[in-house]
Amino acid sequence: MTHSTSSDFHQRLASYDDEAINETQEKSLNNIAMSRRDVLKGSLNAAALGFLGLNLSSRLAFAGDNALPPAPYIGFQHIQPRTDPLFDEVVVADGYQAKAFFSWGDPVETGATKWKADASNSWQEQLKQAGDNHDGMHFFAFPNDNNRGLMVINHEYINATLHTDGLSYDEQGKRLLDDVKKEQAAHGVSVIEVKKDSQGEWQRVYPSLYNRRISTLTPMKVSGSLTGHDLFKTVSDPNAIEIIGTLNNCSNGFTPWGTYLACEENWHNYFVNHDKKDYQSRVSHKRYGISTGKQDNYYGWSTIDKRFDATPDDSLPHQGYVNEPNRFGWVVEIDPFDPQSKPVKRTAFGRFCRECVAPAMAENGQLAFYSGDDTKGEYVYKFVPSQRFDKADMQKNRDLLDEGTLYVGRFNDDGTGRWLPLVHGNEGLTAENGFPSQAEVLVNARAAADILGATPMDRPEWATVNPHNLDVYVSLTNNNKRGKEFELNAANPRPNNRHGQIIKIMEDQADPAATTFNWSLFVLAGEKAGSTDAKGQPVPAHLVGDIQGDIFSSPDGLGFDRDGRLWILTDYDDEDPVMVNMGCNQVLCANPQTQEIKRFLVGPRGCELTGITWSPDYKAMWVNIQHPGLSYPASDGQTRPRSTTVLITKNDGGVIGT
Repeated sequence: MTHSTSSDFHQRLASYDDEAINETQEKSLNNIAMSRRDVLKGSLNAAALGFLGLNLSSRLAFAGDNALPPAPYIGFQHIQPRTDPLFDEVVVADGYQAKAFFSWGDPVETGATKWKADASNSWQEQLKQAGDNHDGMHFFAFPNDNNRGLMVINHEYINATLHTDGLSYDEQGKRLLDDVKKEQAAHGVSVIEVKKDSQGEWQRVYPSLYNRRISTLTPMKVSGSLTGHDLFKTVSDPNAIEIIGTLNNCSNGFTPWGTYLACEENWHNYFVNHDKKDYQSRVSHKRYGISTGKQDNYYGWSTIDKRFDATPDDSLPHQGYVNEPNRFGWVVEIDPFDPQSKPVKRTAFGRFCRECVAPAMAENGQLAFYSGDDTKGEYVYKFVPSQRFDKADMQKNRDLLDEGTLYVGRFNDDGTGRWLPLVHGNEGLTAENGFPSQAEVLVNARAAADILGATPMDRPEWATVNPHNLDVYVSLTNNNKRGKEFELNAANPRPNNRHGQIIKIMEDQADPAATTFNWSLFVLAGEKAGSTDAKGQPVPAHLVGDIQGDIFSSPDGLGFDRDGRLWILTDYDDEDPVMVNMGCNQVLCANPQTQEIKRFLVGPRGCELTGITWSPDYKAMWVNIQHPGLSYPASDGQTRPRSTTVLITKNDGGVIGT
């Protein structure tokens, strides 16, 4: 029996996630000879806002109106970085408090077993408990009751600490079936009810009829043009109508009709195709970096669960599970208020390593959802539904996400840009080039974007939309291959980009359906000019940013509050010598007009800060501490660490950030 420790597992997984797969260098059928240099009007329906718990301000910009709302006030005093290698707490700005609210192993469904500190809970018990590695999340208020709501929280992947002895393999190199099932149970989504108690404190409600776990073992409906398609058929689902499970749910989105959108990010890490010749010829495998067996599939699930072995088997119908990877990488719509509802994979959104689907909506009901493809050298996308949101008929909107246009972004060096439609028949997306129908375009969205000449970006991650003017902010977290494998350009201007940047997109006429936009760099993350490294040497120029305020690296999570403050959450390796001045990962607050940035919260050593949501009155904020490295939330230096949702409140009961 062999075992993999948590640190081994994270180091191995992080290196795989950083691999660049895009080999196109932005050359395409329609731009080889072309130079690369070549409002919201009103507010969302009040009832929908109340239902979603968004509570956005009514002080909104009008299309064509250059007047901006007053600059949002950032009222707290910034805190210093935490560089202690044994730092194992959450610290927040003076006047605030932060406490653990919901941790891996906490009870979710009725009858859940108590979490065991030695990680000896069975997979059946894990199915009713909070999953691992909390990530994107959203608060949904109950109608007419802002003191009660449902929180929906993604569980992206698992830590080796999920098991008593880490990830184990038997003498034949196979994973243990019960261990794999526990890992599959720890993926997915939690829905938990929360409410204010008599003292005005937010508490979890347990048991609750709404509490629910969704995992890699949960049946899901297929919706959109891939329903019944040959590309989705497998030996266990010959009709291509039901997919078992969702996994690697990173960031998220939501809809104005009150549903949650979970995004499947690095799903390719779970599959293997041992037939290297087939792999080379199969775009849906190669363009996404599915393993060919050198390191197996990182988790080793295929050694015991054949569904994750995508090697073609001609002795089985539909060649066994060769199409199973095609069934992941989608947006999963979940109705949190109906615990009996079946999650739906919406295939019109396209398939890639999707980080999020940030919504924007104009007064006329026109929607768009913005996404990053979280791999070095990949693209920024948006999906525009064909029909507009109808606030008078909520039921009519239920299948609105099945039809629409997926676009990919081209960022010109002059600060303009275009959304290129990923539509069969458009600009080389034809059968001659491997796209005989729209289904192939959607399954192989990356390859389609290559042909159109989209701009390879520095690991696009979260997007968020300013509620006051519909400006879109996208975090480009880092790319140490920029300048080597990917050309420099105005949107991605730094070689060996270790610290990343945030880009701002301004749609033409603030129209979510616009096909042209302007863009600018909101901030280049990194060190202050004149800083020194751990050895006392001057920091190289490519590590210097232009931050007006507190330094940070690798922006990842993003979110706007109702007053228009931009919140930034970071994800970098805090043991990397380059990050010595950054300290542990952090949450910062930015003024989008003045670009002032202040550090608000610092997490424990080894963690990523991710996921952010608020109560309807914005007097409570939740963020996630993912994969803490020492013993948080116990912080005793001994207890097994647990990914945790943290509740932040202001001591005087005021709005967060003021």
